Amino acid sequence: MKVLDLAWVVAGPMIGRNMADFGATVIRVESSKRVETARMLGPFPGGTIDKMRSGQFENCNTGKYGLSLDLGSPEARDVLLDLVEWADVVVESFAPGQMKRWGLDYDNLKKRNPSLIMLSTSLMGQVGPWSKLAGFGNIGGAMSGYQQLVGPEDGLPVGPYGPYTDYVGPRFGLVALLAALDHREKTGEGGWMDVGQAETGMQSMADRFADYEITGTIARGLGNRDPLVVPNNTYACKKHGYDDRWVAISVRDDDDWARFAAEVGGELASDASLKTREGRKAAEERIDALVGDWCSTQESVDVEKRLQAIGVPAHVAASSEDIYTDPQVKLWEHFITIPRGNGEDSVVEACRWHLSRTPARPERSSPDYGRDNAHVLGKVLGYDAGRIEALDKAGALV
Repeated sequence: MKVLDLAWVVAGPMIGRNMADFGATVIRVESSKRVETARMLGPFPGGTIDKMRSGQFENCNTGKYGLSLDLGSPEARDVLLDLVEWADVVVESFAPGQMKRWGLDYDNLKKRNPSLIMLSTSLMGQVGPWSKLAGFGNIGGAMSGYQQLVGPEDGLPVGPYGPYTDYVGPRFGLVALLAALDHREKTGEGGWMDVGQAETGMQSMADRFADYEITGTIARGLGNRDPLVVPNNTYACKKHGYDDRWVAISVRDDDDWARFAAEVGGELASDASLKTREGRKAAEERIDALVGDWCSTQESVDVEKRLQAIGVPAHVAASSEDIYTDPQVKLWEHFITIPRGNGEDSVVEACRWHLSRTPARPERSSPDYGRDNAHVLGKVLGYDAGRIEALDKAGALV
């Protein structure tokens, strides 16, 4: 499988990263004339910003070859068209319309490679009244409805952490790409796929949209609460060193409640009106206050263990340190170390899927600018030294 990766930041590059993990030859094209946004995102070793040592860029581009091309140059675009003949797949995430302005839209590319599959990923898709809107996944989260739902009731919408749809979109894009490859294997036909990140984020909002269609109800934030489950919240526990620790508790039904109330005791155990879901929902504020009082006297890990032991869902609100050192995460080998050519090592996430017979592991670190120019131009495309030198003099290889 041969992939030409023209994507930026996270949403597009993660598609190529996943394909590289399982053995695809992925050539990433970028130019130092316009620094890739992900290169300026941390973490950075020592905390000093260095576009050649970005942890975010490494995580999204491990396993790929790198080719420096300034696509503003006609000579560089000619090189790209030669790579299109080589490729099975092109992934791009430029602003809608940019590929066409360069003469690199799908209609032109398929003239060079009729069976080519191209995937374009952008915030709002390639066509329509919002297609020109630029932005990252935090805007996608707002456009898909998440910002409005995450936050306290009658409070400010706070949204999910980070550029939400930048991480949702690649999952949909990759599945679509695999379906297109399967279709091509059966029919010989390529195709162009348009992935709008905000639309991918809407997929898990289906129940909220259906509720509006049927009842006219506009979805609002509920904080940590649930329409049916009480209690369903996070509660502050006894301080652990210098840090506040919180525990998430979810009492799903009457059976859970009976065990939970017996464990906590006091008013929760003695009040018969709380034995039903309806009674608990009516007394949600009081229950939250009582559970909060109880948790404040307990260590978070003790609350977790005691409630899990009786079958009530509970877990400490994990910190990044908790997750990184968790034995289950270590068993998954979720974080792996990749050696870089500069003598340093980088820690990246492992492949998202663990296959028993064909396990995946990146074969190389992310590319520095022009690291693989000689390999791609000479070995992949078969250019001789004279042609490569001419491209360099023309300013195409920057």
